[in-house]
Order: sequence, then structure tokens, then C-alpha cells
Amino acid sequence: MARYVALLRAVNIGGASSMAMAELKEVFVSCGFDRVATYIQSGNVVFGCPETDEAAILAEIGRAVTHRWGRDVPVLLRSLAELDAMIAANPYLAVQTDQTKLLVTMLSSDPGADKQAALASPPGETGTLTLLGRDVFVHVPDGYGRSKLGNAFVEKKTGVVGTTRNWRSVLKLREMAAAA
Repeated sequence: MARYVALLRAVNIGGASSMAMAELKEVFVSCGFDRVATYIQSGNVVFGCPETDEAAILAEIGRAVTHRWGRDVPVLLRSLAELDAMIAANPYLAVQTDQTKLLVTMLSSDPGADKQAALASPPGETGTLTLLGRDVFVHVPDGYGRSKLGNAFVEKKTGVVGTTRNWRSVLKLREMAAAA
């Protein structure tokens, strides 16, 4: 059974986007997924599934989430193998040891290598972005809270839906997916 991480975009940032993780776990269990676990209050779900067709898995999750909460929520999916490749590919690991200054914006689809130029940092920004396939690696030496390189910036420049996780969360999700 393949292991996956589902990442729900804009969950639990307050107001109408709030979802209890215990309920989200129940939704995934109701889909027939195996060994379901959530990580922190931001829409991270680790699970097993015999299905390997990403579109089919995302459709099932989308239907279940819409049925439970009555609204569409963008969901992104990464397999354990994709998480391993993402971790190995991070171009900023050699220059930044502080994990709070490293993030990844995971995109729903590959926007194409030509979008790398669009991800140039705006004037005054010390952070940098690198697009590799469906992942945008973010290095913010002055911290993410002070950066202009947030999720909205990446989505606008690539034209693709994405969701951002800090490096510590990426590593924890990979650990959870591998252990279960």
C-alpha cells in the first residue's frame, strides 16, 4: 500500500477555513484510507492507499471534504517517494541550517520551467525561490513573516494553486509517512 501526504490549502488560518483535525481524520478513514494520521492544525494528513492514480485519490478526498464541510478546499498530494525526492533536491540545505528559514510551496501541477524567471525576488527582498517541478523551494534568511515570498506570491507568479509548509513540517510528514 502506497503512503501519501495530503495537504489542504488554507486550513485553520481562522474563521470559515477552520477544520478540526479529528474530523478531517474521520473523513479520510471514511474514504477507505489506511493508517490515517494528521499533523498539527493545518490540514496535513498522512495515509495509506492502494490506489496510485493521483487524480482519483484527489477526487475522492475532494468529494469527501466537500460533503463534510460544504465547500471546496484545494488539496495537494505527495507520495512518500515524492517527499524523499523533494528533501534530496532542496537547493538551500547547504547554505541554511536554520530550518525556520526554509519552506516549500507545493504546487498542484508543474507550471513549467519557464516560470522560474517569474519567481525572481522583488526589490528589497532578501529571500530567494527555486522552482523544481511541482515544488518551489523558499529560502528566507530574514524569516518568512517578513518576506514577500509567501504562498500568494508563488501562486500569482506561477498561475498554479499551491500550499506552503515549513521545512520542519516537511521532514515530520516524511517521517510519519515512512513510519506508518
